Amino acid sequence: MEDRVSTRVKLSILAVGLLSFTGILIETSMNVTFPTLTKELNVSLGTVQWLTTGYLLLTTIVMSTTAYVLKKFHPLKIFIFAASLCLVGTLVCLFSPTFPILMAGRLLQAIATGLSTPLMFNLIFEEIPPAKLGLYTGLAGVVISLAPALGPTYGGIINRLWTWREIFVGVIPLIVILFILGWFTVRGKVRGTEGISFDYLSVVFLAAIFSMVLFTFDQAGKHGWTSSQFILWIIASVVVFLLFAWYNKKSSRQLIDFSILKLPVLRLRLFGYFSLQFINIGLSFVIPIVAQTALKMNSAQAGLTLLPGSLLGALLGPVAGTWYDKKGALPPLLTSGILITVGSALFWINSDNLSFVTITLIYIVVRLGFNFGFANSLSDGSVQVTGRKKSDQNSLFSMMQQYAGSLGTNVLSVVISAVALTSGTNDEVINTLMGAKLDFILLTVLSALVLLSVIYIYYKYEKKNN
Repeated sequence: MEDRVSTRVKLSILAVGLLSFTGILIETSMNVTFPTLTKELNVSLGTVQWLTTGYLLLTTIVMSTTAYVLKKFHPLKIFIFAASLCLVGTLVCLFSPTFPILMAGRLLQAIATGLSTPLMFNLIFEEIPPAKLGLYTGLAGVVISLAPALGPTYGGIINRLWTWREIFVGVIPLIVILFILGWFTVRGKVRGTEGISFDYLSVVFLAAIFSMVLFTFDQAGKHGWTSSQFILWIIASVVVFLLFAWYNKKSSRQLIDFSILKLPVLRLRLFGYFSLQFINIGLSFVIPIVAQTALKMNSAQAGLTLLPGSLLGALLGPVAGTWYDKKGALPPLLTSGILITVGSALFWINSDNLSFVTITLIYIVVRLGFNFGFANSLSDGSVQVTGRKKSDQNSLFSMMQQYAGSLGTNVLSVVISAVALTSGTNDEVINTLMGAKLDFILLTVLSALVLLSVIYIYYKYEKKNN
């Protein structure tokens, strides 16, 4: 009976999880509408891309505050605030006549997602017994991993059949239902913030660092990897990061207790968690670009290449979590590392011969690898800490996985842009395929490093304890 999970707890996690799902779904749905929005709202592509970049950046910043927020406020109050902002932001977007108003609505939705995602995991860590932790984090991982891949399909079909505004119409009933469900089911407790004050300066530092890193890579896309602009922004970003590290070490106030990163297993699980999301979101950006630009698919077809892998991966998430509960971290994480490395390498090897079928089949391999490892990396990271530090671990992992999506999109898009600067040809198809091939090489190397981290943890820390 100790391992029994009540219906009320299940419904509370469902309500908060689907609220996160809604925010992420809208974010990736909007990507395929950019060409339409540039014409209707009379703005450039560089400007309209802030609907995604600004959203992801603010979500990341909000998540950085949740270690404090989850200790300070009752979970129900956080949920009501997040759901209300999501609804208001959706209505603002739906009726927005201009780009600034649409951007304002997207930022309200970003705050909602930034609160709801860590809250979902906090409810799991607080109310789910250890024997079922892997199963429920696997289910939660489905929320985070499925929405980005379904978004292009949903947005592409809606935009093709109606207009971009119907993307928001479709989620309003769901938000209202989730608000009501969460009102009656979300519970929990307040850990308290005695002796802890909110660290506003850390928020400013993190916002500056995250923004500067994105802007640094933008310089490479505009001026090249060897440009003085790119190098100067690297130096500036490193300086600000070092200042933040110094401040965090000396200050009595801490937004997040970064001392948990001294735990080697947690640190490497965070690397795996971040890298898997970087690969996941990065591919959900690159594949539609290649499909539409090089293979001449429409937006709906491009989105559909991601659908089979996304659905199979979603079905696998709870299975992978149960495997973790029964056998420990090594079997699912090793399988994850192998599959995602093989999948990324197949994209690289077949980059000149991609088709609807090959993209779909290889993406299935990648998504299976992703879902074997993503939520289980979080689960294994969470058991490394106890007490109040669980909120810090939750906030840190949530913040970094969100930023991984932003950085993945940014870096992989910059690689394609930089190729166009140096290729010596104006052929968009050739430049896109060359840039995508470099992206696939990058993702293959990153996947291999994730695999090596799993093997290293086992032989260095886990084998001796078995």
